[in-house]
Amino acid sequence: MGISEMLQKIKDEDIEYVDIRFTDPRGRLQHVTVMSDQVDEGFIEDGFMFDGSSIAGWKSIDQSDMKLMMDTDSAYVDPFYAEKTLAVHCTVCEPDTLERYDRDPRGTAQNAEAYLKSTGIGDVAYMGPEAEFFLFDDVRFSVEINKVSFQVDANDASWNSDTEYEMGNMGHRPGLKGGYFPVNPVDDGQDIRSEMLSTMKRIGMKVDKHHHEVASCQHELGLIFGSLTKQADELQKFKYIIQNVAHAYGKSATFMPKPISGDNGSGMHVNMSIWKDGKPIFAGDKYADLSDEALFFIGGILKHAKALNAFTNPTTNSYKRLIPGFEAPVLRAYSARNRSGCVRIPWSESPKAKRVEARFPDPAANPYLCFAALLMAGIDGIKNKIHPGEAMDKDLYDLPPEELADIPTMCSSLREAMEELEKDMDFLTAGDVFTKDQIKGYMDLKWEEIYAYEQTPHPIEYKMYYGC
Repeated sequence: MGISEMLQKIKDEDIEYVDIRFTDPRGRLQHVTVMSDQVDEGFIEDGFMFDGSSIAGWKSIDQSDMKLMMDTDSAYVDPFYAEKTLAVHCTVCEPDTLERYDRDPRGTAQNAEAYLKSTGIGDVAYMGPEAEFFLFDDVRFSVEINKVSFQVDANDASWNSDTEYEMGNMGHRPGLKGGYFPVNPVDDGQDIRSEMLSTMKRIGMKVDKHHHEVASCQHELGLIFGSLTKQADELQKFKYIIQNVAHAYGKSATFMPKPISGDNGSGMHVNMSIWKDGKPIFAGDKYADLSDEALFFIGGILKHAKALNAFTNPTTNSYKRLIPGFEAPVLRAYSARNRSGCVRIPWSESPKAKRVEARFPDPAANPYLCFAALLMAGIDGIKNKIHPGEAMDKDLYDLPPEELADIPTMCSSLREAMEELEKDMDFLTAGDVFTKDQIKGYMDLKWEEIYAYEQTPHPIEYKMYYGC
């Protein structure tokens, strides 16, 4: 959709408002809404000024003026607003030069796509994320000087098997780690997931399936792959729709990786492939019918995995998921079909479907930074011919200790991820895709989170230590 087509859509469909959206460094959507009669060709071409100092991790107040440049191709009618509103994703630019702001996540994703083309390796990178989430009926938490607590509840949760309800307890609910693929009435999320998926389809998103996931209250919807920046846009819409449909049902959706203890956490497996001149470059005659380029791509992912954790697993909560025993990919190994390593090669008959799946990312990640970082690690692997070593075609969850000791691991905390990023960032700054200033600003935000987490007493510490 070009400028003229967008303006015609506003006219033909009686659009009242245009919602200008962008993504902050932590991955959260921000927006400002303007009357549609203010939006003409000049408005779109000139961009919309806003205060960049009010976004955490961006400009200082003396350099606060910034511009939002609309990507008209991303426009869609918002399905939730009472007044008809056209939503448009934006790239953040410097007002005087119109160059992309180096701390804008969407601009970084666009830089990564441009860098791929400049290397001659390929001309398009496809990303296929699989973001899991939880649905709860009641969510309460408190962080005060004298109180730190949280409590979540849901009617279909495994822990409510003996709860007394006024209308009786029907008893049909998944057990612990028992939520994968049962039909209703055990799976009571069918209708809400269907509405989420249908809403996505109505606004033009490419979706295909939905199901209950392993943990209590955990779900997944299928988002069909797309090119890097556009797919990051789609994932932002994906989260937005899930959270708002859930809200309309009186429920709360969260993409927090590990909201409950003792059951599986939410991952975001990312399927990746590179194409050149309309042909897949990952298909070949090596292991699992991969090409040398695909193996080198995996080698780059494995080499830089701990630095990647800073973007693929960007919260302190992420590392409560990346622990053994909950189908979590904590080991830096790869294999065909095997889901226990951090990189998997999904089985496929067609060369066009040949892809590499990173299993360690989680849905708290900023999709623009996550996808860009994964691509940059893979490109570094291809450029430097980093071979991933031998594949691990065995259940890594059940290895004897002597074998396990030889396999490198992912980071075990956000602190470790930040320390690894500090040591290993050159692959990200190649071609100025990420800048050191951007990475520093991002790390500053994450260190704030780390210090807040590490310096706050935890309820379990009272259980373990209060009597000492």
